[in-house]
Amino acid sequence: MSAPILRGVADLRARTADWKRAGETIGVVPTMGALHDGHLSLVAAARKSCDRVIVTIFVNPKQFNNPDDLKSYPRTEHDDAKKLERFEVDAIFVPDGDEMYPDGFSTTVTVTGLTDVMDGVHRPGHFAGVTTVVAKLFLQTSATDAFFGEKDFQQLQVVRRMAHDLDIPVTVHGCPTIREIDGLAMSSRNLMLSDRARTLAPRLHEEMERIVEGVLKGGDFEGLRTEALTRLQKNGFGDVDYLEMRANDDLCLLKTPERPARLFAAAWLAGVRLIDNIAVEV
Repeated sequence: MSAPILRGVADLRARTADWKRAGETIGVVPTMGALHDGHLSLVAAARKSCDRVIVTIFVNPKQFNNPDDLKSYPRTEHDDAKKLERFEVDAIFVPDGDEMYPDGFSTTVTVTGLTDVMDGVHRPGHFAGVTTVVAKLFLQTSATDAFFGEKDFQQLQVVRRMAHDLDIPVTVHGCPTIREIDGLAMSSRNLMLSDRARTLAPRLHEEMERIVEGVLKGGDFEGLRTEALTRLQKNGFGDVDYLEMRANDDLCLLKTPERPARLFAAAWLAGVRLIDNIAVEV
Protein backbone atom coordinates (compact mmCIF):
# COMPACT_ATOMS: atom_id res chain seq x y z
CA MET A 1 0.00 0.00 0.00
CA SER A 2 1.45 3.35 -1.04
CA ALA A 3 1.67 6.04 1.61
CA PRO A 4 0.51 9.53 0.72
CA ILE A 5 3.33 11.85 -0.30
CA LEU A 6 2.87 15.22 1.39
CA ARG A 7 4.84 18.27 0.29
CA GLY A 8 3.46 21.05 2.47
CA VAL A 9 3.60 21.60 6.22
CA ALA A 10 -0.09 22.52 6.31
CA ASP A 11 -1.08 19.20 4.69
CA LEU A 12 1.18 17.32 7.09
CA ARG A 13 -0.29 19.00 10.16
CA ALA A 14 -3.83 18.41 8.92
CA ARG A 15 -3.06 14.70 8.80
CA THR A 16 -1.33 14.51 12.18
CA ALA A 17 -4.01 16.53 13.99
CA ASP A 18 -6.38 13.54 14.18
CA TRP A 19 -3.58 11.27 15.38
CA LYS A 20 -2.71 13.68 18.17
CA ARG A 21 -6.35 14.01 19.24
CA ALA A 22 -6.56 10.22 19.43
CA GLY A 23 -3.47 10.14 21.65
CA GLU A 24 -1.50 8.09 19.13
CA THR A 25 2.28 7.99 19.13
CA ILE A 26 4.00 9.36 16.03
CA GLY A 27 7.39 8.10 14.95
CA VAL A 28 9.48 10.07 12.48
CA VAL A 29 12.43 8.80 10.44
CA PRO A 30 14.28 11.82 8.98
CA THR A 31 16.20 10.95 5.81
CA MET A 32 17.72 12.60 2.76
CA GLY A 33 16.39 9.82 0.53
CA ALA A 34 18.35 7.26 -1.51
CA LEU A 35 16.99 4.77 1.00
CA HIS A 36 18.91 1.59 1.78
CA ASP A 37 18.48 -1.22 4.31
CA GLY A 38 19.97 0.97 7.03
CA HIS A 39 17.18 3.51 6.60
CA LEU A 40 14.60 0.75 6.33
CA SER A 41 15.75 -0.74 9.63
CA LEU A 42 14.87 2.62 11.23
CA VAL A 43 11.45 2.52 9.58
CA ALA A 44 10.93 -1.02 10.91
CA ALA A 45 11.88 0.12 14.41
CA ALA A 46 9.44 3.03 14.18
CA ARG A 47 6.70 0.77 12.86
CA LYS A 48 7.23 -1.62 15.76
CA SER A 49 7.21 1.11 18.41
CA CYS A 50 4.70 3.70 17.24
CA ASP A 51 1.06 3.93 16.18
CA ARG A 52 1.89 6.16 13.23
CA VAL A 53 5.05 6.50 11.15
CA ILE A 54 6.23 9.40 9.01
CA VAL A 55 9.32 9.16 6.81
CA THR A 56 10.75 12.50 5.73
CA ILE A 57 12.84 12.90 2.58
CA PHE A 58 14.66 16.19 2.21
CA VAL A 59 18.15 16.81 0.84
CA ASN A 60 18.96 19.61 3.24
CA PRO A 61 21.17 22.26 1.60
CA LYS A 62 22.08 23.78 4.96
CA GLN A 63 24.11 20.76 6.05
CA PHE A 64 26.35 20.69 2.98
CA ASN A 65 29.49 22.79 3.12
CA ASN A 66 30.47 21.68 -0.40
CA PRO A 67 28.13 22.75 -3.26
CA ASP A 68 29.40 19.93 -5.47
CA ASP A 69 28.55 17.40 -2.75
CA LEU A 70 25.00 18.76 -2.59
CA LYS A 71 24.63 18.66 -6.37
CA SER A 72 25.84 15.06 -6.66
CA TYR A 73 23.85 13.67 -3.73
CA PRO A 74 21.55 10.92 -5.08
CA ARG A 75 17.84 11.73 -5.40
CA THR A 76 15.57 8.72 -5.86
CA GLU A 77 12.13 9.70 -4.60
CA HIS A 78 10.12 7.24 -6.73
CA ASP A 79 12.29 4.27 -5.75
CA ASP A 80 12.25 5.38 -2.12
CA ALA A 81 8.44 5.40 -2.05
CA LYS A 82 8.38 1.88 -3.52
CA LYS A 83 10.77 0.62 -0.86
CA LEU A 84 8.52 2.01 1.87
CA GLU A 85 5.35 0.30 0.67
CA ARG A 86 5.89 -2.92 2.64
CA PHE A 87 6.18 -0.97 5.89
CA GLU A 88 2.78 0.67 5.44
CA VAL A 89 4.05 4.02 6.67
CA ASP A 90 1.33 6.57 7.26
CA ALA A 91 2.91 9.48 5.37
CA ILE A 92 6.00 10.43 3.39
CA PHE A 93 6.88 14.09 3.82
CA VAL A 94 8.87 15.46 0.88
CA PRO A 95 9.14 19.26 1.17
CA ASP A 96 11.17 21.37 -1.22
CA GLY A 97 13.66 24.04 -0.27
CA ASP A 98 11.14 26.88 -0.41
CA GLU A 99 8.78 25.01 1.93
CA MET A 100 11.50 24.42 4.51
CA TYR A 101 13.32 27.73 4.11
CA PRO A 102 10.93 30.35 2.72
CA ASP A 103 12.01 33.87 1.86
CA GLY A 104 13.15 35.67 4.98
CA PHE A 105 14.11 32.53 6.88
CA SER A 106 16.78 33.68 9.33
CA THR A 107 16.95 31.25 12.25
CA THR A 108 19.70 28.74 13.00
CA VAL A 109 19.74 26.14 15.77
CA THR A 110 23.23 25.33 17.02
CA VAL A 111 24.69 22.98 19.61
CA THR A 112 28.12 23.71 21.07
CA GLY A 113 30.63 21.31 22.57
CA LEU A 114 29.57 18.11 20.84
CA THR A 115 29.98 19.84 17.48
CA ASP A 116 33.52 21.11 18.11
CA VAL A 117 35.19 17.84 17.05
CA MET A 118 35.32 15.42 14.11
CA ASP A 119 32.68 16.34 11.52
CA GLY A 120 32.10 19.63 13.25
CA VAL A 121 35.68 20.57 12.35
CA HIS A 122 35.90 18.99 8.91
CA ARG A 123 32.44 20.05 7.72
CA PRO A 124 31.96 23.66 8.91
CA GLY A 125 28.30 24.52 9.40
CA HIS A 126 27.18 20.93 8.91
CA PHE A 127 25.71 20.36 12.35
CA ALA A 128 23.98 23.73 12.47
CA GLY A 129 22.24 22.66 9.26
CA VAL A 130 21.34 19.30 10.79
CA THR A 131 19.96 20.65 14.05
CA THR A 132 18.03 23.42 12.32
CA VAL A 133 16.25 21.08 9.93
CA VAL A 134 15.71 18.34 12.52
CA ALA A 135 14.20 20.81 14.99
CA LYS A 136 11.82 21.93 12.25
CA LEU A 137 10.94 18.34 11.33
CA PHE A 138 10.25 17.42 14.95
CA LEU A 139 7.84 20.34 15.26
CA GLN A 140 6.27 19.90 11.82
CA THR A 141 5.55 16.20 12.31
CA SER A 142 4.49 16.44 15.98
CA ALA A 143 6.68 13.39 16.53
CA THR A 144 6.70 11.66 19.89
CA ASP A 145 9.60 9.45 18.82
CA ALA A 146 12.45 9.83 16.31
CA PHE A 147 14.76 7.18 14.93
CA PHE A 148 18.39 7.74 13.89
CA GLY A 149 21.16 5.32 12.97
CA GLU A 150 24.25 4.91 15.12
CA LYS A 151 26.41 5.07 11.97
CA ASP A 152 26.15 8.85 12.37
CA PHE A 153 26.84 8.61 16.10
CA GLN A 154 28.02 12.17 16.53
CA GLN A 155 24.87 13.39 14.79
CA LEU A 156 22.76 11.18 17.07
CA GLN A 157 24.32 12.70 20.19
CA VAL A 158 23.98 16.24 18.83
CA VAL A 159 20.29 15.72 18.01
CA ARG A 160 19.64 14.26 21.46
CA ARG A 161 21.29 17.26 23.09
CA MET A 162 19.33 19.69 20.91
CA ALA A 163 15.97 18.07 21.72
CA HIS A 164 16.81 17.96 25.43
CA ASP A 165 18.02 21.54 25.64
CA LEU A 166 15.03 22.94 23.72
CA ASP A 167 12.49 20.84 25.67
CA ILE A 168 11.14 19.31 22.48
CA PRO A 169 8.91 16.43 23.70
CA VAL A 170 10.41 13.70 21.53
CA THR A 171 12.31 10.55 22.44
CA VAL A 172 15.34 10.11 20.18
CA HIS A 173 16.16 6.45 19.56
CA GLY A 174 19.56 5.26 18.32
CA CYS A 175 19.43 2.15 16.14
CA PRO A 176 22.36 -0.17 15.27
CA THR A 177 24.46 0.40 12.16
CA ILE A 178 23.45 -1.88 9.30
CA ARG A 179 26.33 -3.28 7.25
CA GLU A 180 26.87 -4.95 3.92
CA ILE A 181 27.97 -8.57 4.09
CA ASP A 182 31.60 -7.43 3.72
CA GLY A 183 31.33 -5.05 6.69
CA LEU A 184 30.90 -1.74 4.88
CA ALA A 185 28.48 0.51 6.74
CA MET A 186 25.44 1.16 4.58
CA SER A 187 25.25 4.73 3.30
CA SER A 188 23.56 6.56 0.46
CA ARG A 189 27.03 7.77 -0.52
CA ASN A 190 28.07 4.20 -1.32
CA LEU A 191 26.15 4.61 -4.57
CA MET A 192 28.83 7.10 -5.61
CA LEU A 193 31.68 4.57 -5.33
CA SER A 194 33.17 3.11 -8.50
CA ASP A 195 33.24 -0.69 -8.79
CA ARG A 196 36.91 -0.77 -7.81
CA ALA A 197 36.45 1.65 -4.91
CA ARG A 198 33.53 -0.44 -3.67
CA THR A 199 35.82 -3.48 -3.38
CA LEU A 200 38.32 -1.43 -1.35
CA ALA A 201 35.85 0.37 0.90
CA PRO A 202 35.42 -2.44 3.50
CA ARG A 203 39.11 -2.06 4.40
CA LEU A 204 38.18 0.91 6.57
CA HIS A 205 35.99 -1.20 8.84
CA GLU A 206 38.58 -3.98 8.88
CA GLU A 207 41.28 -1.59 10.09
CA MET A 208 38.97 -0.17 12.73
CA GLU A 209 38.20 -3.64 14.06
CA ARG A 210 41.95 -4.38 14.16
CA ILE A 211 42.59 -1.24 16.22
CA VAL A 212 39.82 -2.04 18.71
CA GLU A 213 41.02 -5.62 19.07
CA GLY A 214 44.53 -4.36 19.73
CA VAL A 215 43.44 -1.75 22.26
CA LEU A 216 41.37 -4.29 24.21
CA LYS A 217 44.45 -6.51 24.40
CA GLY A 218 46.39 -3.65 25.96
CA GLY A 219 48.03 -2.32 22.81
CA ASP A 220 49.10 1.29 22.35
CA PHE A 221 46.37 3.18 20.55
CA GLU A 222 48.67 5.63 18.78
CA GLY A 223 50.84 2.85 17.43
CA LEU A 224 47.84 0.86 16.23
CA ARG A 225 46.38 3.98 14.65
CA THR A 226 49.60 4.82 12.79
CA GLU A 227 49.85 1.29 11.39
CA ALA A 228 46.22 1.41 10.25
CA LEU A 229 46.70 4.74 8.48
CA THR A 230 49.69 3.34 6.60
CA ARG A 231 47.74 0.29 5.45
CA LEU A 232 44.77 2.40 4.35
CA GLN A 233 47.04 4.59 2.25
CA LYS A 234 48.59 1.51 0.63
CA ASN A 235 45.10 0.24 -0.18
CA GLY A 236 44.05 3.29 -2.14
CA PHE A 237 42.56 5.55 0.50
CA GLY A 238 43.28 9.26 0.39
CA ASP A 239 43.03 11.71 3.26
CA VAL A 240 41.77 10.43 6.60
CA ASP A 241 39.93 13.28 8.30
CA TYR A 242 39.99 11.52 11.64
CA LEU A 243 40.58 8.13 13.23
CA GLU A 244 39.92 8.69 16.92
CA MET A 245 38.66 7.00 20.06
CA ARG A 246 36.15 9.09 21.96
CA ALA A 247 33.79 8.72 24.91
CA ASN A 248 30.20 7.85 24.08
CA ASP A 249 28.56 10.56 26.13
CA ASP A 250 30.54 13.76 25.60
CA LEU A 251 32.79 12.68 22.68
CA CYS A 252 35.87 13.46 24.76
CA LEU A 253 39.11 12.24 23.15
CA LEU A 254 40.50 9.08 24.78
CA LYS A 255 43.75 7.14 24.48
CA THR A 256 42.49 4.16 26.50
CA PRO A 257 38.90 2.89 26.85
CA GLU A 258 38.55 3.99 30.46
CA ARG A 259 34.82 4.49 29.97
CA PRO A 260 32.26 3.50 27.30
CA ALA A 261 33.80 4.61 24.04
CA ARG A 262 33.70 4.33 20.27
CA LEU A 263 36.29 4.40 17.53
CA PHE A 264 35.35 6.98 14.88
CA ALA A 265 36.67 7.32 11.34
CA ALA A 266 36.14 9.48 8.28
CA ALA A 267 38.24 8.69 5.22
CA TRP A 268 38.25 9.57 1.53
CA LEU A 269 38.23 6.92 -1.16
CA ALA A 270 38.10 7.84 -4.85
CA GLY A 271 36.45 11.16 -4.08
CA VAL A 272 33.83 9.73 -1.71
CA ARG A 273 33.91 10.42 2.01
CA LEU A 274 33.19 7.32 4.11
CA ILE A 275 32.37 7.50 7.82
CA ASP A 276 32.06 4.72 10.38
CA ASN A 277 32.23 4.05 14.08
CA ILE A 278 32.32 0.94 16.24
CA ALA A 279 31.94 0.39 19.96
CA VAL A 280 34.97 -0.12 22.19
CA GLU A 281 33.62 -2.30 24.98
CA VAL A 282 35.25 -1.61 28.32
